[in-house]
Order: sequence, then structure tokens, then C-alpha cells
Amino acid sequence: MKIMPNRLDKGFFQYQEEFEQKALEVLRSGWYVLGNEVKSFEEEFAVYTGAKYCVGVASGLDALWIAFRVLGIGQGDEVIVQGNTYIASVMGITINGATPVFVEPDEYNNIDAGKIEEKITKKTKAILAVHLYGQASNMGPVAALADKYHLRLVEDCAQSHGACFEGRMTGTFGDIGCFSFYPSKNLGAFGDGGAIVTDDARIAEDVRVFRNYGSEKRYYNKVVGTNSRLDEMQAGLLRVRLKHLEELTGERRKICNRYLEELKNEKIRLPEIRKGATTVWHQFVIHCKDRDRLMEYLNERQIGTIIHYPIPPHLSEAYQYLGFHKGDFPVTERYADEVLSLPLYNGMTKEEQTMVIEAVNRFV
Repeated sequence: MKIMPNRLDKGFFQYQEEFEQKALEVLRSGWYVLGNEVKSFEEEFAVYTGAKYCVGVASGLDALWIAFRVLGIGQGDEVIVQGNTYIASVMGITINGATPVFVEPDEYNNIDAGKIEEKITKKTKAILAVHLYGQASNMGPVAALADKYHLRLVEDCAQSHGACFEGRMTGTFGDIGCFSFYPSKNLGAFGDGGAIVTDDARIAEDVRVFRNYGSEKRYYNKVVGTNSRLDEMQAGLLRVRLKHLEELTGERRKICNRYLEELKNEKIRLPEIRKGATTVWHQFVIHCKDRDRLMEYLNERQIGTIIHYPIPPHLSEAYQYLGFHKGDFPVTERYADEVLSLPLYNGMTKEEQTMVIEAVNRFV
């Protein structure tokens, strides 16, 4: 039996009839861009997160760079972000001409809140908190620092749909929460999609205008905007999955709780959950100093794994111009050499889980 690191088809088959019915409904409606499905999804997702407003956009990356654009952050400005995030988080900053200022991660793989203040300068305009692998970041001190220094606070919630810190959902602590609905996400579409949530009516309206060519009214362009609209089909299908998101999250928690209980190998470090935080288990990420050998060992046994992420943004070719070198962020770089995501997906059978557990436990 071959076990893939992720499977999207099983998530479809779980609710196949509902997805197909909604797809036909959208196709038969004759309205495919910025119609009732998008409006309804925005309303429903805002209620789900606890935010006042939600605006759908074309992707998670668009949500990020548009967020900084409407906040007026650009050339000459600095944005603090954790070093071990996916490169899209950093692109959201640099697309606008701003400069990322990297902070090392904590033991929970999220930004180390205790290391943020020392990076704040006169040029700092915002903090980007990334809720990596599905676990909420330590948002209490992060939000306090944003308030203390009058900084904008943006949250990258691409992997944390439904995760909470001290009872409050990710995406609602700062000025803007940015979500991705890429198919592999916990709330995944069947193509690209994203959204911005906010409690600020002005920000929400600015995003609505900006996403649609800067047009407040057809052919009347208020600003030079972009074309970044969540389409009707994806919005409709997301509405179906959103209805089942708690059930889907519960299934992932059950699988990961079994991993936590039954994985026993001194060569690996299991993920930990911060007190006061919850995780929706976007990934089950272990740390192993012999990671590459473990990955090869599991692959030989037809168990697929993924590295999230092998090259930190500060060492990527794309960001050579920032002038960083190997050794500048030792914790971030060590994590890049150690992390490994074990198979995890909705519809994963107990037999598949057992195979993963037994194989990892036998690794020496």
C-alpha cells in the first residue's frame, strides 16, 4: 500500500453529492463573477471567524500583498515576520517594496514573541504574524507590541482556519487577517482562492474596490487596482466545505492525537501545542536531526512525506538582494534541516495511520 503525504480526492468524495449539486447550481445561474455565492460566502466566513467583514480575493498571496497595499505600507518601510515561514508571506511584503525583518521561531514553530521588540526601528510599520502548520501564534504579546509601538498587525492565516488563541480566532487580532483557500488547506477550494477579514469598514471597502480594478462603480475607477476576485464557483464550493469544517477539523485532530499518543522514537521530536493556543493540524510536523535519512527510509516503505520548508526565505535566490548569509538565523536554518510533515488528510484510514506509526517507530 502506498501512502501519499496528502490526498485531496477523499475530501471531495466525503461530500460529493453536495459539491456536485452546488457546482451545477452555479453553472445554471448564469452569473460567474462577484455574485450571490461570493456575497454569501463572505458573510458566512466573517461570522465563522468572528470578524465584522470578509472580502474574497483570488489567492492567499493576493490577500497578503493587497493587505499591505491598502494599509499604505511600501518603499522604505519594514515589516517584522518570522524567518521560517513560507516564502509567500515574505512576498506579500516585498511586492509592495517594503523590507522584511526576520525574527527566529519559537519551539512551537511560530514567531518568537520575545524576540520581536529588539527588531523594531523607526522604519518598522507592521508585524506579520504567521500561524504556521495550523497552530495559533502567541498573539497576546504580539498584539501588545503592535499597540505599544503603533504598528499595523497583519495575520497570515493560510494554514489556521479555525485555530484560536485564548478563545479568539486567528485573523481577528490585528488590522487584517489573510486567508488562503488553496485546495490543500483545511478550508480548501477546488482551485485558487483567498480572503481578507477585518473589523474596519474602511479597510474592507478599500479591498473591495482594489480587488476589482480599483472600481467602486463599473467604469468609474477610484484607484489603480488589480483583478483579484474570488469567483462564484469557488465561493459556492467553499460554502459547502465551510458547513463541514468543524467535522473535518475534528477528524484531523483525531488522527493527530493518535500520532501524539503512539509515535515513540527518541530520534524525533513531536509537535507541541502552546498553552492557550489551539491547532487545526494543517500539518503534523515532526523534528528529526536525521530528517533526510528518515524521509528516505519512509519513502522506501512507500510512505510519502513533505518538507515544509527546506529553504528559508532569507537564503532563497529570490531574496539574495537582502544580503543574508547562512548562519544569520540559526534556529530558522536548523528547523529547515529538521522538519518533516507526516501523511495527514481527511479520509485517512486507521490502517494507513498504523503503517505510518509503525514505520516511524522502527526507524533507527
